Amino acid sequence: MKLLISGATGFIGNYLVKRLLAEGHEIFIVVRPSSKEIPAENIGSYVFDGDTGKLIDFMRQNNFNGIIHLASLFLAQHTTQDIKALIDSNVLFSTNLLEAASKSEVPWFINTGTFWQHFQNSTYSPVNLYAATKQAFEDIAKYYIETSNINFVTLKLCDTFGPNDTRKKIFNLWMKIGKSGETLDMSKGEQIIDISYIENVIDGYIYLINLLSQDDSKKLQGRSFALKSNERMTLKNLAKLFEEVTNTKLNINWGKKKYRLREVMVPWENGETIPGWQPKISLREGIKRTFNQSL
Repeated sequence: MKLLISGATGFIGNYLVKRLLAEGHEIFIVVRPSSKEIPAENIGSYVFDGDTGKLIDFMRQNNFNGIIHLASLFLAQHTTQDIKALIDSNVLFSTNLLEAASKSEVPWFINTGTFWQHFQNSTYSPVNLYAATKQAFEDIAKYYIETSNINFVTLKLCDTFGPNDTRKKIFNLWMKIGKSGETLDMSKGEQIIDISYIENVIDGYIYLINLLSQDDSKKLQGRSFALKSNERMTLKNLAKLFEEVTNTKLNINWGKKKYRLREVMVPWENGETIPGWQPKISLREGIKRTFNQSL
């Protein structure tokens, strides 16, 4: 297939591009003018400067089979100065991309959402402004679903991890203090964690791509799917597993920090999983594959 991907320079996008190339697909990416990194060779790129008309022309010329939209600005907590950037990235750019896809008759569009749109298992309750902007785009997408032929679906993710992850994530933090012997203050650790190994996440996208490519009757149109781990556990128990697999000692002061405002104590449970998909790699194996070179 000939596919267009946004957010290809991010952690998940980088892995997805490389897997799709390995499977023989022709890949193009859409990037911002400030982007300098290209995740792989032998891919085409389009620099979006805000001109949606030019983007429509580009899509029409290339006749894409589908779009995978990963690009977003994530902020766990925002400041007043962050509002414009969040709206520009997660609402305005996303809408421009979907507008262009609709006008150029791209068959399908995979959007990426977040479990944080469902605080306390609500149908909709945003944990933070980031989650609110992700929901805003889904609401806008309903217009395109009802007025065009595009097969639009959303894949919602919780937390992710894997090799070469430079993000400030909990496993990287734990590995750092495990090596240095530093002490880390944390909450009581009672929150349930849903975290997925990157290869399982990529498998989920690939599985959904294949389903959409065969969905001529558009049975998937407008639906939202949750990519869940089958091994949810408390943060405290996750730390014990991490210690066991990596053979490190974590000096954590549990209960020294208060829970954050709107702390997610239980991840979203009500989401429909991708039909026929199951994670293949266990959490234990994922941790081993991620950190064995660091040990």
